Amino acid sequence: MTERPSLPLALTMGDPAGCGPQITARAWEALRKEAVTPFYVIAAPNLLDCPTQSITKPDEATSVFPAALPVLPLSAALPAVETGTPNSDAAAAILESIKIATGHALDGLAGGVVTNPISKAVLYAAGFAHPGHTEFLAAICEESTGNPCPPVMMLVGGGLRVSLATIHVPLMSVPHYLTPDHLAQTARTTAAALARDFGIAAPRLAFTGLNPHAGESGTIGTEERDIINPLAAELRGAGLDISDARPGDTVFAEMLDGRFDAIIVMTHDQGLIPVKTLDFWGGVNTTLGLPIVRTSPDHGTAYDAARDGIARPDSLISAIRLASVMAANRIAHV
Repeated sequence: MTERPSLPLALTMGDPAGCGPQITARAWEALRKEAVTPFYVIAAPNLLDCPTQSITKPDEATSVFPAALPVLPLSAALPAVETGTPNSDAAAAILESIKIATGHALDGLAGGVVTNPISKAVLYAAGFAHPGHTEFLAAICEESTGNPCPPVMMLVGGGLRVSLATIHVPLMSVPHYLTPDHLAQTARTTAAALARDFGIAAPRLAFTGLNPHAGESGTIGTEERDIINPLAAELRGAGLDISDARPGDTVFAEMLDGRFDAIIVMTHDQGLIPVKTLDFWGGVNTTLGLPIVRTSPDHGTAYDAARDGIARPDSLISAIRLASVMAANRIAHV
């Protein structure tokens, strides 16, 4: 892998009433003396309980970072913030922070974006029109580039890399989404990201099964026999190293033993349970398929922990470190 890129990372503010301000300050305290890519946060400076210095452009962050957290102030008005109490009046500032950070990465001013947690309920109350954080980022990228950017969510932690074929979908509706086109797009996006962002020249992927024991040849469900395995054979014929559907109760151990570089799971919990069991505090959510690097802590706004002043920065620190590695690998891959 190459040296860390010189471009700083852009951190978003997240929900100002949530854990974002606390974990950002604590992440800076933990990382400012390490050989990690410098970062800056797009936020209101008075939110942050650490030494800060306002900057006007991203390239100022590198020299500021060792002594103070660089902060690029928002133009949107921020209401009075009561930690632990969400307020939809903050929506404009939350969204502005995301737009600016993404724009900086798209324009080559930032090496990547690390997003602090937001509350969709807060944004929905203010008229937010996207299903979630990831879809909003993808829409910004699509509008900027003119190219479709179908995102894939990957969780990284505990020695696992897990891409989700479905995310927030009721279990009874999952089979409806497991079309060959969707699974193929998920697999190809994952393989491309492993090569470009993780430095794995010849990635080895696994599909999980949807049903117990991967369907047992159709005796416990037919999705593996009729959809997943024929697609896997087609993808292998096109040069992708990917398994047929593997039983969900063994495939994660197989990856930990070195057989696979990433696993594509059929349901949200099928992937998140092993990652969070192995690395509850340090897991990272990263979005594949975008023209920018994007990582995020693998948790929500944690209003209660923020109110009590005990929000832990572990996952944000991991997200910053992973974004730094991904940005460096992306430069080396060009």
